[in-house]
Amino acid sequence: MMELYADYQRELDAIRQTFGYDFLALALVEPAEQQYVIRWKYAAGNRNERFRRIVLKSGKGIAGIVFRTGKPVFIPSVRDYVRASSLFNYPIIQSEQLESLGAVPLWNDARVAGVLLGGFRQEHAMTPELMQALKQTAQSGIGELDGREVASQ
Repeated sequence: MMELYADYQRELDAIRQTFGYDFLALALVEPAEQQYVIRWKYAAGNRNERFRRIVLKSGKGIAGIVFRTGKPVFIPSVRDYVRASSLFNYPIIQSEQLESLGAVPLWNDARVAGVLLGGFRQEHAMTPELMQALKQTAQSGIGELDGREVASQ
């Protein structure tokens, strides 16, 4: 069996350049004891390497919510969406100083296998149009992730 290798970093850099996100990141699901954890594995436009240390359980943080629900999260204004007292629940927002973002599930073989997040460091920069572009990017697949929500027969 040939090992497939996807150059996620190069793909993220290209997507970020195409759409102009300040920050673009890919979180992938990893099996852990008893349950899954989600880690931010790749990023473009990041301010530091802190994103690599963030580990989320399903339902926690932006990636955890998208992973659990299989639905996108659209936050045009972090200030309006997240109370300052609960910002610690969203470590990626804090470490990258994001003010506006969208996150979409990355499907593979009809399962959520990852989360793609595009963000900006100013409010209201994430628009419904950019959100749609992010969804379409995820649906066309990234790297080894096929983007399909429905298993092919």
